[in-house]
Amino acid sequence: MTPAILSALAAHWRRNPLQFLTLVLGLAFATALWSGVQAINAEARQSYDRAAASLGEGQFDLLLARDGGWINAARFVALRRAGWLVTPLVEGQITPDAGAPLRLLGIEPLTAPAGMAAAGVARTDLAGFLAGRVLLADPETARRLTPPPAVLQGRQVRAEAGLAPGTVLADIGAAQRLLGREGQVSRLLILPDQPQNQPALDQIAPDLLRQGAEAAPDPARLTGSFHLNLTAFGALSFIVGLFIVHGAVGLAMEQRRPLVRTLRALGAPLRLLVGLMLAELLAIALLAGGLGVLLGYVVAAALLPDVAATIRGLYGASVSGTLELRAVWWLSGLGMALAGTALAASGALWRIARMPPLASAGGRAWAVASARRTLGMAGAGLGLLALAAGIAAFGQGGGLWLGFTLLAALLLGGVLILPPFLALALTLAQRRRMGPVAEWFLADTRQQLPGLGLALMALMLAMAANVGVATMVSSFRLTFTGFLDQRLSAALYVNAEPAGDLRALEAFLEAEARELLPILVTEASVAGWPAQIYGVRGGPTYRQNWHFLAGGAEAWDTLVAGRAVIVNEQLARRADLAPGDALTVLPGLVLPVAAVVGDYGNPVGQVILGEDLFRATFPEAAPRRFAVQADDPDTLRRALLRDHGLPTAAITDQAEQKALALAIFERTFAVTGALNVLTLAVAGFAMLMSLLTLAALRLPQLAPVWALGLTQRHLAGLELLRAGLLAAMTALLALPLGLGLAWALLSVVNVEAFGWRLPMFLFPADYARLGLAAMVAAGLAALWPAWRLARRPPAELLKVFANER
Repeated sequence: MTPAILSALAAHWRRNPLQFLTLVLGLAFATALWSGVQAINAEARQSYDRAAASLGEGQFDLLLARDGGWINAARFVALRRAGWLVTPLVEGQITPDAGAPLRLLGIEPLTAPAGMAAAGVARTDLAGFLAGRVLLADPETARRLTPPPAVLQGRQVRAEAGLAPGTVLADIGAAQRLLGREGQVSRLLILPDQPQNQPALDQIAPDLLRQGAEAAPDPARLTGSFHLNLTAFGALSFIVGLFIVHGAVGLAMEQRRPLVRTLRALGAPLRLLVGLMLAELLAIALLAGGLGVLLGYVVAAALLPDVAATIRGLYGASVSGTLELRAVWWLSGLGMALAGTALAASGALWRIARMPPLASAGGRAWAVASARRTLGMAGAGLGLLALAAGIAAFGQGGGLWLGFTLLAALLLGGVLILPPFLALALTLAQRRRMGPVAEWFLADTRQQLPGLGLALMALMLAMAANVGVATMVSSFRLTFTGFLDQRLSAALYVNAEPAGDLRALEAFLEAEARELLPILVTEASVAGWPAQIYGVRGGPTYRQNWHFLAGGAEAWDTLVAGRAVIVNEQLARRADLAPGDALTVLPGLVLPVAAVVGDYGNPVGQVILGEDLFRATFPEAAPRRFAVQADDPDTLRRALLRDHGLPTAAITDQAEQKALALAIFERTFAVTGALNVLTLAVAGFAMLMSLLTLAALRLPQLAPVWALGLTQRHLAGLELLRAGLLAAMTALLALPLGLGLAWALLSVVNVEAFGWRLPMFLFPADYARLGLAAMVAAGLAALWPAWRLARRPPAELLKVFANER
């Protein structure tokens, strides 16, 4: 009996190939977007893990210069002689002839700990590595450096699997020569097993500061919010695709009611029927999921370079630019395909299981039953919107997952009230006297809502996501541009690292510049959070251009006098600080907060001290960069290049800095923009498949109207008009939903994820273009069904009257 039942079930798909295609492609598209995002996240996590394993980052305590600068190599020798087991590291950047800068890391393999995988790799060719002839890199980076560019001075780069992406490993002596840092190291790594009775650190190296492993920057932690946002977009795209699957499965099950009734009358057990239907759907899910995983690989490979550039620009973490096939994400894609199909089919299978043996069947019964659920959907939607309002009002500060719960409740609630909203609007329109054709058109449109409801819900979800993300990105762009104008207010920015004599360079700038702003910075842990401590000179540039989120103009006076500090918004939120609160900057240095300043795009906390207090607290500090106000910037630039030996790349003007920052910004949101376009495309496909599926079912409604005198061309035009009308009404409701989504992203999720809040701006022209795009997409989706209707042979319409209905 089982083979006969399977043959009967398969016959449905043979008679309805378009419905089968809808189910497979809908699930494949949903799986593709989900698995593509998971592939990107998996590649990033693998890169972080390789960096941590190969370089020992986050595993060992470090010794850093108190002023944040370089450490004299003599300190390493003194510490080793005193019994401290340390190993030196040299870190800097090299820029090949073309492409992005690479991280150069110099190690001393003979004293490196066993837990540093890079040291083990270096020992495989110890003689060549120690001689400086051989450098090591992961295969992707090694390919970029073959043949060796001029910056490597002819050294051979050998590929070694397992090293961190974007990093070149060298012997410490070779790295010092390549960076022009002979006799200096970046930091010292403390081995875990130290001898007893060591002399205290402040007796041997009082200028060094010990940093615990837990305080070291963790790329996985810094980028966690970014990857969580990507996952949320992948889940949103999957849900949009699931609407297609739900509609196709639901319609197929309802159309199979006569078959189920017949098979049960012939003696087929209901449990066996349901089980075989479920097995059939799971087989289709495996087929579609496999196709979706392949498409997801293509999507991820296309988006990964932008993601890698974003993470490198925002967080300084390197991510491989090539994609590997990892079980963690393709198994996740197949699992989501199976789970999504089971979820989409559960309701239809439950109704089949509860159907009496002689129950009536037909597409109309399915439409009537769907219409009866409209009131329940309205109640559920309003309840979810009320939940979202409650979280927005009372749940802020509850963590990132609560923010995403707000987003889910907002989007799902808005989607659920769409069919009741459309039904109510069409009912109100029907009450107006507009002629028989118009009244029939509205009644027929209302009757189609159950069949088109899921496609319209998918379209609304995609449109709301587009409105929300576009508002967020555009608001961020405006805010970020204003922020750059505020922060990058000097004429020139000079990197003093390549200068031979820092003091002579600073004296020259003091004499020639209208205003010199040395940029003094060091790193520390403040209020339990990693932070940067800046020393600033409170001159006219800062006073005229910086605007505080909290605090008054007198903040600069108290800061310059050394009686207060300024903190950025990130630290203020994390440590719950407001103007007037006391902050322990360092042990023994407690000062009130004078103001809170916006610091957009930065995940790290900042504390700003007056220059005199900073130099007194960190006497070894030396400025490595300068902001310079000059009456004639071009003349000053030429003098710096000519008299102080600075390379061209060490001097940038305001426009160059802004262009670089804005380029990073644009690449940051390229991924979300691409996902939005893909989501809208999937929603358009959902509408196309729904219209094509319903086209055959609607012949009994269209034939009488055709017989009364409306031409097929006229009916096709009404089909296009209907699609545009429903898309316009959907866009009308999607706009406030998208604006609510934008507010939640800017005011809740962004604060929980990054520690800063953005102002929200409105962009009516963008919303109008998006609404027009939705209407065009709906019109294109309706074009094929309308064309088929216009060219349908009249004999097919006449056959409707041959059957008793």
